[in-house]
Amino acid sequence: MTGPGRDRLRELIDAVLDEDHRTLHDMAHGAYSSPFHFSRRLARDAGEPPVAMRRRVALERAAWRLGRGASVTEVAFEAGYGSVEGFARAYARAYGHPPSDTPRAVSVSGSAHWLPAPNGIHFHSPDGLWVEGTGGTSAAEVTALLVHQDVDDVRALVDLAKGLDADAYARDRLPGFTLLHWAGPEGSIKALLNRCVGTYEIWLASIEGADHPGRIAEDSDAGELSARLDAVAPRWLGWVRETERRGAWGDRLVDALCDPPESFVLGSVLAHVLAYSAQRRGLVRALLRQAGMEVGEPVRPGGPPDPVRDGDPIEWLRRHAP
Repeated sequence: MTGPGRDRLRELIDAVLDEDHRTLHDMAHGAYSSPFHFSRRLARDAGEPPVAMRRRVALERAAWRLGRGASVTEVAFEAGYGSVEGFARAYARAYGHPPSDTPRAVSVSGSAHWLPAPNGIHFHSPDGLWVEGTGGTSAAEVTALLVHQDVDDVRALVDLAKGLDADAYARDRLPGFTLLHWAGPEGSIKALLNRCVGTYEIWLASIEGADHPGRIAEDSDAGELSARLDAVAPRWLGWVRETERRGAWGDRLVDALCDPPESFVLGSVLAHVLAYSAQRRGLVRALLRQAGMEVGEPVRPGGPPDPVRDGDPIEWLRRHAP
């Protein structure tokens, strides 16, 4: 009963936490499984028997509700207990104090209502789940993901642009449009993509002390831009890795290619590239759709949208996560 691309473990957890599934039989039935195999799979993959998981998450929700001022009686029956006394005993065993002593601070203290969990799965207000990661992710790692996703997405858009004829590629679809006052007009798919790739080239030239790379020739096509991207992308990604390794994001570059020369903090250079590349990529998608291309449409009839064509970092990470 699991459709293509569905996460079977997530379906089993959904069955555990469905508010209509009060018993193990209900949970297993909701997951189209036998109680035996359902319990075995959850205990193996989530490290916690289904009934224990449901009871714990229900108690976490109860603690959150109590912290927001709900009555003990109201919360007890919401949690599926047949009596207030039974709920109070279970709550006291779990939290070390009776439900009536739950502090109001629980409602604003994030994870304060969480109980120990072997799988990191917890109640998250108002009716969701929070799954703790297996390891910490630093801001630097998040930035690295955005840098890689940016390059991959530019490449995906350049590949799509190869399907346009020369006129459609170079047509000025946004007459007079200027994203940055010093960058010149960017009203065509060609101009926007050229600026995405050219930005990597220009900043690397400044960083490496090389000559200004110049602008792409007027008669060039998306295939030539693709070759430029293939050449510059490894260098750009390598510079980001090396700067991170040296902890040099606070270093300052004096850019002699500017007239007059200007100085830039390296961290601000990377932020600039990512911010304006994201804007250009969004505009390119809109213009590709205007040109009649199916950007973000399903790869196959009835299938899910192509995450690469959507340009969403969330979907990109799902495709590239280990």
